[in-house]
Amino acid sequence: MKFNYTFLAISLLTTPVMAKLSNESGFSGEISFNTGFSGETSNFNTDGDKTITTTGQSADSDSRFIAFPLGSLTYTFGKNQNKQVYIGTAREDIAVGKMSLELAYKQELNSGTVVNVSFLPTIMPNETWANPYLLDSERTTTNEAGYAYRLKVSKIAGSHFLLDAAYATKELENEVTSDELKRGSNIIYLKTSYHLFLNRTSFIMPSITYISNDAEGSAASYDSWKTEMSYFKLFDRQQLALTAGYESRSYDTGSVIFDSKTRSDNTLSLFLAYKYKKCMNLDDWSFVSFLGYNQSNSNITFYDRSNYIGSVGLNYAF
Repeated sequence: MKFNYTFLAISLLTTPVMAKLSNESGFSGEISFNTGFSGETSNFNTDGDKTITTTGQSADSDSRFIAFPLGSLTYTFGKNQNKQVYIGTAREDIAVGKMSLELAYKQELNSGTVVNVSFLPTIMPNETWANPYLLDSERTTTNEAGYAYRLKVSKIAGSHFLLDAAYATKELENEVTSDELKRGSNIIYLKTSYHLFLNRTSFIMPSITYISNDAEGSAASYDSWKTEMSYFKLFDRQQLALTAGYESRSYDTGSVIFDSKTRSDNTLSLFLAYKYKKCMNLDDWSFVSFLGYNQSNSNITFYDRSNYIGSVGLNYAF
């Protein structure tokens, strides 16, 4: 679970999936002010040990206080408000813990199908180790960046099905690992999900995701399958979303660093999002909060990792 704090939408839940894009034409948006905490245990965490003595060691833990603004801006137009352009994060994404900045165009077709085409740039590159496996010397950092093109088709022919596809790239500025472990890659992402309504105020959303990561190094290339189940509940002023996921990741080949052992990872994740509307009886203000936890176990101890995040904040809608 990778959290990216760069001007994201914080409207935590969608209204029922069959609602139209917007009730009014013109500009609308949200901005929130959030504070909280996060922590990570990973040998790839650049706030952890700069020097390691063996690739068989477990990672140290690191935690920190965080404070960040989030936001989104939307412009709705067209007949019956059936077209939108926006910058931020889609509401349905934030509800299940997927936070990435998007520049997007969305249109509702006469059939009821909603087509969303977007570009996801890297605004703030992630920092990672140039050579995570370097022993007995201080490791140096490098920047990791990339971009993605995304196509999402929801409410297909008026149904509750959703298809989500993306093509992404990842590049490292100054990577100095061995060729078989080079992490620069081209990524294919495919997801399908279905909204199943339990009653007028709640629904569940099962989903299946496939990812193909074609990296420069064969030992860094993998295929993964992920299943998720999300539960959404609306009651009075409150909105709640809970998502649980399991991912299995299989790598193509092994590396000599780990005695040619082929890596495989299994990951469990939980994400909870909560929103209380009309906070302090102010129509445009909401209290928002989310909690996330991710635990990944590998057959190679070096790759074991976990992270968590918790946040509270106030959201203003306009």
